[in-house]
Amino acid sequence: MATPSHHQNPTPSTKKKKTHKNPEANFLYELNSCSKSKDLKAAISLYDSALSKNTRLNQSHFNTLLYLCSTFATDPDSKDLALRYGFRVFDHMMALNIHPNEASITSIARLSAAKGDGDYAFEMVKKLGDYQVSPRLRTYEPALFCFCQKLEAEKAYEVEEDIDKMGLSLEEPQIAALLKLSADMGRGERVYNYLHKLRRSVRWVSEETCKVLEDWFCCKPSEISSDVGSVKEAILRNGGGWHGLGWIGEGKWVVKKGNVEPNGRCCCCGEQLDCVDIDDVETEKFALSVAGLALEREVKANFKEFQDWLEKNADYEAIVDGANIGLYQQNFAQGGFSALQLDTVIKEMYTRSGNKWPLVILHNKRVRALLENPSHRKLVEEWMANGVLYTTPHGSNDDWYWLYATVKLRCLLVTNDEMRDHIFELLGSSFFLKWKERHQVRYTFLKGALKLQMPPAYSIVIQESEKGSWHVPIVCESDEESSRSWLCITRPGGCEDEAKTGSTMETCEIVNGPCCKSSENRNNEKCDDKTTSVTGKRKERSP
Repeated sequence: MATPSHHQNPTPSTKKKKTHKNPEANFLYELNSCSKSKDLKAAISLYDSALSKNTRLNQSHFNTLLYLCSTFATDPDSKDLALRYGFRVFDHMMALNIHPNEASITSIARLSAAKGDGDYAFEMVKKLGDYQVSPRLRTYEPALFCFCQKLEAEKAYEVEEDIDKMGLSLEEPQIAALLKLSADMGRGERVYNYLHKLRRSVRWVSEETCKVLEDWFCCKPSEISSDVGSVKEAILRNGGGWHGLGWIGEGKWVVKKGNVEPNGRCCCCGEQLDCVDIDDVETEKFALSVAGLALEREVKANFKEFQDWLEKNADYEAIVDGANIGLYQQNFAQGGFSALQLDTVIKEMYTRSGNKWPLVILHNKRVRALLENPSHRKLVEEWMANGVLYTTPHGSNDDWYWLYATVKLRCLLVTNDEMRDHIFELLGSSFFLKWKERHQVRYTFLKGALKLQMPPAYSIVIQESEKGSWHVPIVCESDEESSRSWLCITRPGGCEDEAKTGSTMETCEIVNGPCCKSSENRNNEKCDDKTTSVTGKRKERSP
């Protein structure tokens, strides 16, 4: 007869140990089950039962109960029960001297806001400091939204100030709420500032935020607007796409929805949108950051020599990552460094920039190898004669050199490098993606033929023009940018096309086509799908 294995069914005593937990653990397990199933009444019943049995409660128990109550605080059928028990649970927690954490305060703030008491919600957030706990954006939301809904503007602005002091950043829902509040209160300057906060925070807006903007501009009185000087210089200084100097122009706004052509021309007003860059201050900080890191990791004398050389040779409009291009698609048996590919890119950029040579960054070991090859020597000597080549010294990392040169000279960068390596992670700049979009030129070689992908003709971000118009991209489910709707906000006479169409001042919806229609010309005529050639040439900036 076989001997029973110790892996067979456990003894009754073993079962007891596994299935029977202490009352506190059982209570938490059952509470979490109620939380998952969103069963408020069952959770309250468990709480009452735990009290009757004198179960020892801890922070996790209270937080789970508070979370459930706050979840049901906006449900008409359960609101009264959720509020009654929510505050009772919180008072019980405080009576036991159990310190609340951020989750506890967020829940009680939501309960307070549901009761219409934004003051208590905000007061609780401020008390978090007593427990050495930092609030999160969600902790402030209940008080902020409550004040906005009740049109208590100064209190809402105070919440925003506290959010800023904590180093937190507003996102679209909070900005939209403050924007609507300011619009409802007729606070034009506040609306202007929140529009720019929205521009910095999101690439496109939701339909709900779009409606807030439409309502404001359609009802906005014309007399609060004024002309501002030095707009063009401010736009150049800011990298294009905005000036930030205040409302421009006079008269009522013309608000429409339409599309933008592939070349960046607005179908509604004919205005050309910008390819937006980082501003002058960000550019300078970026260059200093790159230089600082490079000087830490490179031989200081070598990189300093490059910086000095670049100061004296600062008229390049494009930098070329030589190694990236020369080694492109060379991972085959006889593959190596393709000088021909690199030369093709050099000459193409020369032609596109109006006969100005780009600067090629290439390691000296590669240059040496090319010079030693008779079939490549003449080509390399030609690059040198034209001032195309900068050779980086032994032990250096080319990436620091071409990145610094591109940032410092504010020019184009030809490379397929996605810039995800550790040296780029060290920069940690939130504007890095925006900078890449504006400056990086990607390339392919199809059967030996070069194809360059220049920076986009325009950026899909909220834009403010020197004429005072606004263009706001709206969230789009399609992957086709041509189908994205934009909110076009202009003044009569602000754009030439408006004057020609004779549009009246109202919001126009799209009618069977990508172009927005004026009230006097609502036909199905589409915009011309003409695209202009993009040189990628950098706009001149003010010094």
